[in-house]
Amino acid sequence: MELIFLGTSSGTPTKTRSLSALALRRHKTKSWLLVDCGEGTQHRLLQAPLSLHWLQAVCITHLHGDHCYGLPGLLASAGLNGRTAPLTIVGPAGLQAWIEQTAAISQLQLNFELRFADVNSLISRPLALEGFDITATALSHRVPSFAYGFTETHLAGRLDTHRLLADGVPAGPLWGKLHRGETVTLNDGRVLAGRDYQLSPPRPRKVVIGGDNDNPGLLAQAVQGADVLVHEATYTLEVANKVGPEPQHSSAAAVAQFAEQAGLPNLVLTHFSPRYRDAGSGLTVASLEREARAHYSGRLWMAEDLAMYRLSREGVLSRSQE
Repeated sequence: MELIFLGTSSGTPTKTRSLSALALRRHKTKSWLLVDCGEGTQHRLLQAPLSLHWLQAVCITHLHGDHCYGLPGLLASAGLNGRTAPLTIVGPAGLQAWIEQTAAISQLQLNFELRFADVNSLISRPLALEGFDITATALSHRVPSFAYGFTETHLAGRLDTHRLLADGVPAGPLWGKLHRGETVTLNDGRVLAGRDYQLSPPRPRKVVIGGDNDNPGLLAQAVQGADVLVHEATYTLEVANKVGPEPQHSSAAAVAQFAEQAGLPNLVLTHFSPRYRDAGSGLTVASLEREARAHYSGRLWMAEDLAMYRLSREGVLSRSQE
């Protein structure tokens, strides 16, 4: 699985960070999912290995502008680029009306169907898409905000290649037939059943991606069995205390403490306040990272625009150099 960050800034963009948007896809597949779509997302896509033709669904965590103002433009560009396949859009109440009203006022005409789904329906029953089941968890913010859980589905069983080689079955088309569960006859007359060479499918991997939220503990159930949590860390604790509780955002310390208690193996922090510069003196992203590392012992990443993070089959998240 791959996570491609298209925007990692909170509220307003900076010279190096666009607004919230995150792509998720299975490794070596064309289809992908988009979580949030801040202003400028489609411009970031021009620099990413992603095509709007293969976008399966857009999942909006909440209706603050830095998480959704890029959606009408993205839809328009998809239409102008010739998309015809239906597109699923998941989000809070009001999202469908806003998109439809914007389309009417701006005379936006699309040659593809928009299939809207209320995020609340995903709390009790997963939404099944190609390759993933998607669930939702309600969070705590100034407007209704949600986290999405993405769990792999339809994982194929693996061939017991060691047994095949031990039994003298030559690699080639016969392996493909046995992988499909077929029965084959070898040149020496032996009859082999595919079921005898099947290993159990790999464990489904799970990624949880949160929207704005001042209470990470609300994700306690959602992250059970998860490999990765992506969560906002808008402030350091010191700045959060100065700002006060009204913005309803999380500090790096709060998220890190939760991830440590939950036993999460991989944590990615994002949605940094523009006051945190990439480098230099004063408030920097390194300040957020130092605070998080003081409370979390797992693999920690500070999201960067256009960075790709790959989750291995063994559940190890690393930054890809592709």
